[in-house]
Amino acid sequence: MMDFVEQRRCENMANEIAKQMFLNEAIFKALCSVPREVFSPLKAHAYSLNALPMSANQWLSSPLTVAKMTMALDLAGVDSVLEVGCGSGYQAAILSKLVRRVCTIERIGSLVDSAKKAFKELELPNILLLHADGQQGWARYAPYDRILFSAHTAQVPQILFEQLAENGVLVAPIFENGKQFITKFSKMEGKIQQTRLEECLFVPVLDGKE
Repeated sequence: MMDFVEQRRCENMANEIAKQMFLNEAIFKALCSVPREVFSPLKAHAYSLNALPMSANQWLSSPLTVAKMTMALDLAGVDSVLEVGCGSGYQAAILSKLVRRVCTIERIGSLVDSAKKAFKELELPNILLLHADGQQGWARYAPYDRILFSAHTAQVPQILFEQLAENGVLVAPIFENGKQFITKFSKMEGKIQQTRLEECLFVPVLDGKE
């Protein structure tokens, strides 16, 4: 359970996000129910709208970016989500408030350990976390209604589209002409359609695990 101070900080952060973009009620409530400071090494800045540095040369995404990626997934009525690139675990925690099951993959062992601790502390049993190269997906629980790719790439691996359910949506930061764009891929009758949404900034995808 969050204390009163944490609750107010989450609500203030969600209200600041809502001033900059449309938030549906479910995502607003999710942002209000997950204390970001649990995932941030910089507790004093945990509720700012800035991305924050973490260990292993990684970044805790801006909560504004988390909100944008979550909105792009169109989660109404969705059962399962695969996240590639767990990082701190904050994005997965938000997703866990919106769907029945979240499968998330992280390639860096130290981040896996810290995310597991955070999920346990917040009592989020519907998150499954795998230490692996997320570019291969997680075939065990496929197909997924939604897939979120949380590192920029020039091209989404084909195997992830294979693990995406029919009528599913995959959202990824795509690197093109020196810029990154949040891009939404929809799978209909086995074909992939894509829509570029807006510019973004993510760390690059890397091969293997460590």
